[in-house]
Amino acid sequence: MSDERSAFSRRLADAMRTAGHEPRPGVLERLFNQRYAGKPVAFQTASRWLSGQAIPAQDKLRVLGELFGVAPHVLQYGERAGLRVAEARLGWPVNATALDRQAFNDYLRLPVAQRQLVREFITALVGRDP
Repeated sequence: MSDERSAFSRRLADAMRTAGHEPRPGVLERLFNQRYAGKPVAFQTASRWLSGQAIPAQDKLRVLGELFGVAPHVLQYGERAGLRVAEARLGWPVNATALDRQAFNDYLRLPVAQRQLVREFITALVGRDP
């Protein structure tokens, strides 16, 4: 097992734990295939990712990053890879879970009219004037 693949598997397992999932191949396979639009991955593929035998292709890294709330390049290369001079980006609140981020990403995919309905519903739930 190469150091790069081993480090990737540790980062993937850590990301899964942080998102509230047990880092097991069956769990990863199910979550990934629910989200990935391409050909589903096999249990063995998820196992190879978690055991440090393989690193997924970039399109799969993007999906893994979305699933677990980690930038794909950080998932692949680690935190140090993300260090560069750039405009500051707003991060998620500390208490935002992976499910919260997923809900917001789903919201952004809605048509404008449906987004307005969601905003009105949330406003009504919190009891704030529109």
